[in-house]
Amino acid sequence: MEWQAFINSLTTNLTAFFREAHHFPLLADHARRRSGEYRVWSAAASTGEEPYSIAMTLADTLGTAPGRWKVFASDIDTEVLEKARSGIYRHEELKNLTPQQLQRYFMRGTGPHEGLVRVRQELANYVDFAPLNLLAKQYTVPGPFDAIFCRNVMIYFDQNTQQEILRRFVPLLKPDGLLFAGHSEKL
Repeated sequence: MEWQAFINSLTTNLTAFFREAHHFPLLADHARRRSGEYRVWSAAASTGEEPYSIAMTLADTLGTAPGRWKVFASDIDTEVLEKARSGIYRHEELKNLTPQQLQRYFMRGTGPHEGLVRVRQELANYVDFAPLNLLAKQYTVPGPFDAIFCRNVMIYFDQNTQQEILRRFVPLLKPDGLLFAGHSEKL
């Protein structure tokens, strides 16, 4: 428990809905061309903005028929995962969303919860959160995946560690799968 508290205190959690927005049309286009259940892993999910952005993109692209798509979201920081699971955000955190996305995917808080929004359960049901350390020898993830988002986390690792993580990703990607990295990352 003390070790996890220490880990949680070290993590950086800068995130936003639809951060690096140019990735999401690529994801939508890729999802349209695939058959079967489309599966995405958000490997550094932080407080949930990335996996919920992925979920909104897939819901808009593929619909919400059961078994059509799923998002697995992980992070080493258990505190941010709790916030992500709750799906509760300050309204100002959703500035990158359209009015249609706000209405379709979020509920506005009232009374003592005014100024807050919550992800609608219909969307949240498609996202599973779990703690995961990218430095672990093995990953217990529900792969293989059509796409893996590992954005803005590799910059914190040396080149050898980056290569080892990427080697672990390879068997988890379906053929012609996509790996999304952050714009400032050189892999």
